Amino acid sequence: MEVINTIGRRKCAVARIYMTAGNGNITVNGKDYKQYFPTPPLQYICRQSFETTGSLGQYDVKANLDGGGITGQAEALRMAIARALCEVNIEDRPALKAKGLLRRDPRMVERKKPGQKKARKRFQFSKR
Repeated sequence: MEVINTIGRRKCAVARIYMTAGNGNITVNGKDYKQYFPTPPLQYICRQSFETTGSLGQYDVKANLDGGGITGQAEALRMAIARALCEVNIEDRPALKAKGLLRRDPRMVERKKPGQKKARKRFQFSKR
């Protein structure tokens, strides 16, 4: 198996990964993913694509993450890994698609409008 290069996005985060056959090492920006994502829920999000297809420990992933926050980066990484697994084995696609791991989450932060405090919150109205 050669190197598979895919991309995943979530909010402003972008994950570019290089996946090869290996023994399950996930490296994020030069660090182990457990060191980069310290909490168990974020670590689970990173492994979720592998656990869905039952291929945990079969591939090495080297990821470059950029932009956004830590949760958006974890979900971008999950999407990139799911896309790479589809390239390796097309039979994994229905399982990944059923869990929603191949869908790009379109939700973004709404912009702040002029004359308002935040995106939707307004300044207090004074009648007099």
